Amino acid sequence: MIKHVVMWKLKDVAEGKTKSENAETMKKLLEGLPSKIKELKSAEVGINVLTGGDEAVCDVVLVTECETQKDLQVYSGHPDHQKVVSFIKKVVDERRVVDYIL
Repeated sequence: MIKHVVMWKLKDVAEGKTKSENAETMKKLLEGLPSKIKELKSAEVGINVLTGGDEAVCDVVLVTECETQKDLQVYSGHPDHQKVVSFIKKVVDERRVVDYIL
């Protein structure tokens, strides 16, 4: 099993929406992917509830599970995932990723 963890800092305003509105849109889009991509076993999205300007704090986190590294690659390149990535790239300032094997 492979866990794929991504954390993002969002722009304050992007695509005509606030950071919190874009975070909610990201959550909805990302959580919809397991029903469209069979290789993606699960997708959990959390929106940060901490307040303050700590540089280390991210706004949104994604934790996904795939059976194999090949499944993770299929998920990453899947057209439905790429549509979500296109939106995310427009609203994100920073991105961090960790993949690990369970």
